[in-house]
Amino acid sequence: MTQSNRRGFLTASAAASAATLCFPWTQTAFANKSPNDRPRFASIGIGGMGRGDARGHKGYADMVAICDADRGHAERANADKNLGNGKADIYRDYRQVLDRNDVDVVSIATPDHWHVKIAIEALEAGKHVFCQKPLTLTLEENKLIRAACRKHKGRVFFIGTQQRSSKDKFLRAVNMVQKGLLGEIRKVTVGINGSPTGGPFEKSDPPANLDWDLWLGQAPKVDYIRQRCHGTFRWWYEYSGGKFTDWGAHHIDIASWALNELGEGQGPVSIDGTDSAHPVEYKDGYAQVDNHFNTSHNFAVSCMFESGIEMVVDSRSDNGILFEGSKGRLFVNRGKITGTPITENWDEGQFGEEELSQLYKGKPFEGHKQNFYRCISEGGLPVSDVYSHLQVMNSCHLCSIAARLKRKIKWDPVKEAIVGDELAASLQAREQRKGYEILDVR
Repeated sequence: MTQSNRRGFLTASAAASAATLCFPWTQTAFANKSPNDRPRFASIGIGGMGRGDARGHKGYADMVAICDADRGHAERANADKNLGNGKADIYRDYRQVLDRNDVDVVSIATPDHWHVKIAIEALEAGKHVFCQKPLTLTLEENKLIRAACRKHKGRVFFIGTQQRSSKDKFLRAVNMVQKGLLGEIRKVTVGINGSPTGGPFEKSDPPANLDWDLWLGQAPKVDYIRQRCHGTFRWWYEYSGGKFTDWGAHHIDIASWALNELGEGQGPVSIDGTDSAHPVEYKDGYAQVDNHFNTSHNFAVSCMFESGIEMVVDSRSDNGILFEGSKGRLFVNRGKITGTPITENWDEGQFGEEELSQLYKGKPFEGHKQNFYRCISEGGLPVSDVYSHLQVMNSCHLCSIAARLKRKIKWDPVKEAIVGDELAASLQAREQRKGYEILDVR
């Protein structure tokens, strides 16, 4: 099969949303006799999570390029026989990857503050996108990436929220709540733990293999601190949202999905961050020191929905989601699913292939990466779609803003705007450093 045939398959299949494949769907579906049958992918950001994602992609596509601001990350991944196997091309500038006509899929696992910029440009370049959570850094970025995805509807955009592929725990919980088996839901508690604390940290020259200015991207130019970078960047609001967008992107997602609160115009209407604390002094929503972790380590943020349901996002409960209904309670996390509705099998006969297919938007239940490549072949939205994820990110960012200001804010979910609070509204977007602005396709 020639390259044009391969690309024809990928392009034509994106429009075939109602198509049904004639062979059983297994991991070998994209591993046909000719290597040209398989999509080709590039990993942009190849640290720990990036390497894990790349190994998953390798079951369905061939790695042809690796990109990272840290040359050491890229070289280790290329030397790995299960990844680049010494054959992938290495880049520091992701734009060179997007310029390649032979790259069909990009897997983005950079630090969070780079996600949207790269993703929009990847869509503009005609690539399918698999991006790690949390997708966005700000509420404004939610609008930017939504507009780009609407513009490029023929591209599959998949979010790495793998809990959506956990059948016996999270999908079972979502199904049970949506079917009303717990009765009327009154309260949901989302335990996401608090961010680590630490500092003061030492400033130093960056390692020779790391392009620190590139790594910072849109974020403010600051001196290198090792703890700002690999592995611990999420505990700085400059690059992420702490636990609100880390575990929140997973657990708030499951809670909101179960409550059917992920449509456009839905979401909380008030967010109370009064009961929140940060490990450093804050003024007007900004940390007053630059050498300590600065995301919230102690909080209980109350989100109220128009329906009257309260969702408490806190650092003090067990990591996981507790649903409290008029008939029963259910707790679920990655290790267990518990409660009388589970021990007594209240969902017996009501949680099978039909229900799983509904949760998977009409497609069969399967693994995360497999669903992504199925959608590339068949069309349609994946189980971890960008549009519902952005509704989740609205809630995550609102929790962060309310906590940073230690007050209650009001949100208009239809207009997607903080109302009646000028300071809080100013935190919906951030200034992007010159040369690293995000493309606006609206």
